Amino acid sequence: MKAMLLMGHGGPEMLKYGEAPDPVAGPDEVVVDIYAASVNGADPKVRRGGGRYQLDKFPHILGRDFSGVVSALAAGVTDFKVGDAVFGVTDQGVEGAYAEKIAIKAALVAKKPASLSHAEAAALGLISLTALVAIEDTAKLKKGETIFIQGGAGGVASFGVQLAKYLGATVISTASASNLDYVKKLGADRVIDYNKEDFSSIGPACDVVFDTVGGSVRPGCYKVLKPGGRLIWISPSDTPPRSDVATLKPDVKRDRAHLERMLELVAAGAVRAPTIHRYKLADAAEAHKISEGRHLQGKLVFEIR
Repeated sequence: MKAMLLMGHGGPEMLKYGEAPDPVAGPDEVVVDIYAASVNGADPKVRRGGGRYQLDKFPHILGRDFSGVVSALAAGVTDFKVGDAVFGVTDQGVEGAYAEKIAIKAALVAKKPASLSHAEAAALGLISLTALVAIEDTAKLKKGETIFIQGGAGGVASFGVQLAKYLGATVISTASASNLDYVKKLGADRVIDYNKEDFSSIGPACDVVFDTVGGSVRPGCYKVLKPGGRLIWISPSDTPPRSDVATLKPDVKRDRAHLERMLELVAAGAVRAPTIHRYKLADAAEAHKISEGRHLQGKLVFEIR
């Protein structure tokens, strides 16, 4: 099969389009012919290496979420049949979606409805899991609460804005000037241009903060939280935690239940697929450069078939 191979840690030039062995379905697995795969913020971090992103074996195939068609299955797998359109997210610590095929546990994929294209399903996979676990399972956001979501135009945050609004919360977010209208249309009640205004000036007005950015913005995130509030983070920071609030990292486990919860939300009109920027798999290096710029509206998706 064709695949994008990471030949070693470094810049985008370390990505080489080439051949890799076809995967074979192991116990409880299906093989999926991939039609679309998503680029996530962690992908360039794995490519660069270091810390928890350091790899010890190359070549390596990046990619965590995808959509495609079942082409083979292990004996005993009864949830699917060859020809089923499916989408999914690889297990924690496992990658391999920057390729024409992937073998994955059947329990980690769900049937793709005809109402979603392969590109849309791939774009929604990991961002929906992350936002659902963060906002529903970890923050336990309630109707009438106020939530602050950092970087509302990004993939996870854009899903989070829509989800929080559907749950009945007041939603405040940040964005660059070019993305203000986009985030407002997602449902945010207030969007702050972080280049012109200090978002922390709103004061302790929020019950929940969902920090998808981390780093230097974390002190401001604590400033907008009410005493007893909850800060949920997916991007790290060296900022010491605030003692009178809960600081929580969601455990984003992969499973079919959360993928099907996302499909329910899409069917109800509560959320929609993000803006999609389409690339060929052979152009992964260019897609990584765009991803690393961190000003993208929506998601980068490889159209593989």
